[in-house]
Amino acid sequence: MTPRRSVLYMPGANERALEKAKTLPADALIFDLEDAVSPDAKESARERVCAAAASGDYGKREVAIRVNGLDTDWHDADLRAAAQAGPAAVVVPKVNSARDVMTIERALELNGAPEHTMIWAMLETPVAMLHAEEIASASERLTVLVMGTNDLAKELHAEPAAGRAPLVAGLSLSLLAARAAGKQILDGVYNDVQNLEGFEAEATQARQFGFDGKTLIHPGQIEPCNRVFAPSDEAITRARKVIEAFEKAKRDGDAVVTVDGRMVENLHVAEAERVLALAEAIKAR
Repeated sequence: MTPRRSVLYMPGANERALEKAKTLPADALIFDLEDAVSPDAKESARERVCAAAASGDYGKREVAIRVNGLDTDWHDADLRAAAQAGPAAVVVPKVNSARDVMTIERALELNGAPEHTMIWAMLETPVAMLHAEEIASASERLTVLVMGTNDLAKELHAEPAAGRAPLVAGLSLSLLAARAAGKQILDGVYNDVQNLEGFEAEATQARQFGFDGKTLIHPGQIEPCNRVFAPSDEAITRARKVIEAFEKAKRDGDAVVTVDGRMVENLHVAEAERVLALAEAIKAR
């Protein structure tokens, strides 16, 4: 299990930001060649980002490169350079179909990407929401779906609303697709970097929905994000109690298992095992 609680975008044109990223406690970093880089800086940013990704200087942090979209003039060169740099993943914006995924996969293979370089597909449009299952299932090399909530809101003509009500349908469809295909899924960014209370509320909502983590745009969001998406001490204690009670019941031949007055079934044991595995994976980082 790979923890991806906090996944921080870093602007690829900013050398100081790439250097600072070596000290940040994010689970993963996305070196961005898309939105954070102006057209006249695309080529220099590409060289800088690929060198950083290939350096091995980021410890246990997972390093991904976000390339420009398939319909841009920079996409082919970005993907070629990223494949040769061999990051943990290539993040591709505005993936709308299984065909897009297969095109990206072929390009990575043709350009010599190592087997460990995965595809993270960004779902940002109504078309992507309606084809999320086929996108998620298109390739074993695709391991993570990333929500592009800002672009989705724009495409929907949605207004800000409590609980992100206009986005819930898209978030839910994408989450269903990820789980059906056995992939991880990351929530989109929270724009108000000064409002940590609002950020934590949105991260908590995402965790309650079932997301594995959240993409971030500011280092100040890392600590609350790591905390929200990590199992609490209470959850770990309960998970251990569930597993111990279930194992004892099997040994004793009991047909009914309860913990704190609640019935325990196989599905609760599986969830308890997932919680403990995540806690151990986080500890190992």
